[in-house]
Amino acid sequence: MQIILNSWHVLSSALVFTIGLFVALFLSRRYAVYPQKAILLYLWHTIFCFLYLFYSLYNQADSIGYYKRSLTFDWSISLGTDSVDAFSAIFSQGLGFSYLGLFLVFNIIGFIGFLAFYAVLSYITLGAPSYITRISTVIIFLPSVSFWSSALGKDAFSFMSVGLALWASLDLKRYIWLMVFAIVLMLIVRPHMSGLMVIALSLALFFQPGASPVQRFLYSLVAAGGAILLVPLALSYAGVGGDAQVSDLVEYIEQRQKENLDGASSVDINNMSLVVKLFTYFFRPLPFEAHNFAALAASLDNVVLLLMLFLSLRLVLKRKNFQTDIDKSGRIFLWTYSFSAWVILSMTTANLGIAMRQKWMFAPMLIVLTLSALSRAYKSDRILRSNPRLS
Repeated sequence: MQIILNSWHVLSSALVFTIGLFVALFLSRRYAVYPQKAILLYLWHTIFCFLYLFYSLYNQADSIGYYKRSLTFDWSISLGTDSVDAFSAIFSQGLGFSYLGLFLVFNIIGFIGFLAFYAVLSYITLGAPSYITRISTVIIFLPSVSFWSSALGKDAFSFMSVGLALWASLDLKRYIWLMVFAIVLMLIVRPHMSGLMVIALSLALFFQPGASPVQRFLYSLVAAGGAILLVPLALSYAGVGGDAQVSDLVEYIEQRQKENLDGASSVDINNMSLVVKLFTYFFRPLPFEAHNFAALAASLDNVVLLLMLFLSLRLVLKRKNFQTDIDKSGRIFLWTYSFSAWVILSMTTANLGIAMRQKWMFAPMLIVLTLSALSRAYKSDRILRSNPRLS
């Protein structure tokens, strides 16, 4: 696979990179991020775009398959892989972009979600103690956050969807159409995850403070309609079949648990309890389990996530609650989507290599909820210290 072949490939790649800089500046105003920080984050994200590109040249990676298929794509569009092929074909066939140029296009897509994630972290940790802001900074610069979202493939779209959904959850009334757009993005590449987002959004709107009975009834209709439309679609996409019975779903889960057990990054989850499956999916591999450089980098990420788990448990044991500064409807959406995605994916994924990538479809939600709770606890303690009569 050659990265560039002619002068147009060089020029078009430089043009796409420059467009990314303008996108960063434009979004910095939308997300209330300093322009200099937005540019820095774009450059950081682009570094991982190049790292993944060179990684794909010498290792098995889906990105090469996407690029090759886009060159001969016949425009028979459907959801999932075909949608990425179709989008890629616009640039490879239509505009004559190179492998590098197409990577840089997807880098911008992933960066939009990346910057939204950073903006939400900055918002929820405003006024928080230094150790919380440092944790949020470490998280945004974790290699896994940028590595997967900067590459040619589904992950750029799914991470953009997650980032926009996070931003919209801060004020669902104001950003409801942004949330809808985020769900559509997820539907295009991962229909089964978009179904979870629709259910989570419907619950969030149903329990929204101040919603009238008529509004709740309409939200229920939307939820039912979304379920009727998306659940069969998601089942068909997963290979189960739109008219699947409960026994078919159980069989599918058991089959998925046995798949991909041949690789070094695979674990047998058949006999694990649900709690162990959840831990395995989200926090493994650990450093002593790393068998290559990629696994080692992911394991260091997982150490940071384990630190957040420890701080969360400490907060719950100390305060007997887990309150955040995010409004009720936003919290309901984030908890419903992230926990349901975590449970379902942990029950069906035996390959830690796949888990390292796919957990970033919901991990940002859990991170935001955790840091928001820690920040709120600190602010509450500060108020009590300054006003002893309130305690």
